[in-house]
Amino acid sequence: MAATSFAYKVRDGGGKVREGVLDGSSRGAVVAALRERGLVPLKVEEKKNSALQMEIKIPGFSGRVKPKEVALFARQFATMVNSGLSLIRTLSILEDQTENPALAKVVGEVRADVEKGSSLSVAMDKHPKVFNELFVAMIRAGEVGGVLDETLVRLADMMEAAHALRSKVKSAMAYPVVVLFLVVGIVFAMLVFVVPMFENMYKELGGDLPVPTKILIAAGNALTTWWYIFIAAVTGGVFGLRRYIKTDDGRNRWDALKLKVPIFGQLVHKTSLSRFSRSFSVLSRSGVPILTALEIVSQTSGNRVMMHALDDVQASVKRGESLSGPLHNHPVFPPMVSQMMTVGEETGALDEMLSKVADFYDREVDDTVAALTSLIEPLLIIVLGVTVGGILIALYLPMFNVASLLEG
Repeated sequence: MAATSFAYKVRDGGGKVREGVLDGSSRGAVVAALRERGLVPLKVEEKKNSALQMEIKIPGFSGRVKPKEVALFARQFATMVNSGLSLIRTLSILEDQTENPALAKVVGEVRADVEKGSSLSVAMDKHPKVFNELFVAMIRAGEVGGVLDETLVRLADMMEAAHALRSKVKSAMAYPVVVLFLVVGIVFAMLVFVVPMFENMYKELGGDLPVPTKILIAAGNALTTWWYIFIAAVTGGVFGLRRYIKTDDGRNRWDALKLKVPIFGQLVHKTSLSRFSRSFSVLSRSGVPILTALEIVSQTSGNRVMMHALDDVQASVKRGESLSGPLHNHPVFPPMVSQMMTVGEETGALDEMLSKVADFYDREVDDTVAALTSLIEPLLIIVLGVTVGGILIALYLPMFNVASLLEG
């Protein structure tokens, strides 16, 4: 007889209520199996249509937990712990109310590990795709210092600020990307559908065509005849670029290039500086040792140029030198950052100085996004107008000679 899935609710020896799913030939067999484990069954029900339930997984999206969801989890976690709820009770509530199944599953596994006696940081460290090094390090520091509730609040504030920063950057990038795809789509449609119509008309009229028109017709013919080669070339180029970026040399060159791109390079640079300052400030304030904090912010900086600079700083600190000294040798850190860190070291308020630096660059990102929005919009309109207008002019240039062609 085929096994059937049953959802159960039981009470264990410690009086805690647990839920789960168990396969069995019948409800009675499942109840007996639960009792053999020392559990008291409270509710056992057959899962309806369990054989028909299927999870549709889309490559690259299934099981994905977004940073925004982790930030919301951190805020809810902080609020509940501050309200006096126990750690296990908080994790149980979060597991039930989390909408993302992947995150709910991770929270459930963390709760199970904590129930078995594991610390919260060790349990979270088993899920690096959801809880990164910075998250785990702060939780560990909060546990050691006995201030887990305060640490969770700082962590939630930091993650919400990081999410707001990412949203601003995405909003600045979205408009030019949309317009770029619009331009490519219009050019493709005109080359494939409009240009052939004019080409047939010009053949009937005869005569010699202007050079721009010949180039446009040749491009249209090449695209309609060899379209699969163009698609293969673009796909291969994108795939090859992504593979190259995953290599050490490729990632170093790509991250350096991102900082040098006109207009957008400044936005990437300021965003990286804000992320570094905010993370380092919160880690320092939470009691994480300097060397450990430097290693964490280096790995989570998101830019190889900044990572190498922070590795140099870490080596300097290990030799007993100052924290801010090596920053002068790396252009990725403006003088203002190193000077503020120097003041923070001298006054013993490094976390406060870094927090002020983070606030400063957050405002800089706001100003840059506003400037980009006002600058890029007219530029993109000009690009769109020149592109489409150039194609139309190339198509209609022969029309000026229509009279002479007809007379001939």
